[in-house]
Amino acid sequence: MKRYHGNPILKPIPKHSWESKLVFNAAATSIDNNIHILYRAMGNDGVSRLGYARSSDGFQIDDRLPQPVFEPTLEIERNGCEDPRLTLIDNELFMTYTALAQRDHWQLYQIALTSIKTTDFLTNEWKWKNRDLPFKGIRNKDAVIFPRKIKNKYVMLHRFDPDLCIAYSDELKRWYDIRSVLEPKHNSWDSWKIGAAGTPIELNEGWLCIYHGVSYEKVYSLGVVMLDKNNPEKVLSRLEKPILTPTKDYELYGKVPNVVFSCGNVQVDGKVLIYYGGADSVLCVASYELNELIPKTQNIT
Repeated sequence: MKRYHGNPILKPIPKHSWESKLVFNAAATSIDNNIHILYRAMGNDGVSRLGYARSSDGFQIDDRLPQPVFEPTLEIERNGCEDPRLTLIDNELFMTYTALAQRDHWQLYQIALTSIKTTDFLTNEWKWKNRDLPFKGIRNKDAVIFPRKIKNKYVMLHRFDPDLCIAYSDELKRWYDIRSVLEPKHNSWDSWKIGAAGTPIELNEGWLCIYHGVSYEKVYSLGVVMLDKNNPEKVLSRLEKPILTPTKDYELYGKVPNVVFSCGNVQVDGKVLIYYGGADSVLCVASYELNELIPKTQNIT
């Protein structure tokens, strides 16, 4: 693993009121030899919106738009659109995110789903389609869609606390067969709760899935699990140790200390670039040789 020496790659911009305080958890996708990044930003009003940046090498930012490209429009997301994930299927990008609405001292966070044509995405038209709620009224988050159908069904990873769960859909509207796939491990770095990071990566060995885990001490780290290619409910292997845990100042200190949290990863030339938020304050990237991430043991406990 190698953290990029130029981390953080994105920081708040004080003169932009919508991203003046925090810039962190980002989705990422590779299209036309560029890495496209949708990042979560917060400004003076404390509402999460999504900004856009582009990188030709995956590390240095070449372009960054001055205005948000996605922001709350519905009552159920009035307090923020958080933690996006992007999945490219054919010529359409599907985005899952967390819709947040706060009532007094109680928060309703739930999965939301929308999409955009790649032509509109690449030309910055931002013609997002209808925003749907796969599990309306249910507290749920950390959703990501697999990059192809499995047995003619769309597949989604998501989290019902504290487990990493799965769900299926025929048309991306109604989701069913919800089951737990992975549970926290006692006395481990991921002992409190776990959730999906970026889009699963399809390999000959199975689906390589990066996930975040939280310890009882509230330290957020990243790990890897391999799921069966034809039956993603089946866990083939799981790395015992995290691949990334907070050690740098930008991961240890910030709005929420001791956090590395990822919503996006891309595979480029045998490497996997993982985009992650440091301490819920800045956006960073780390690179891995693909072979380094493949669990070598059948440790599925």
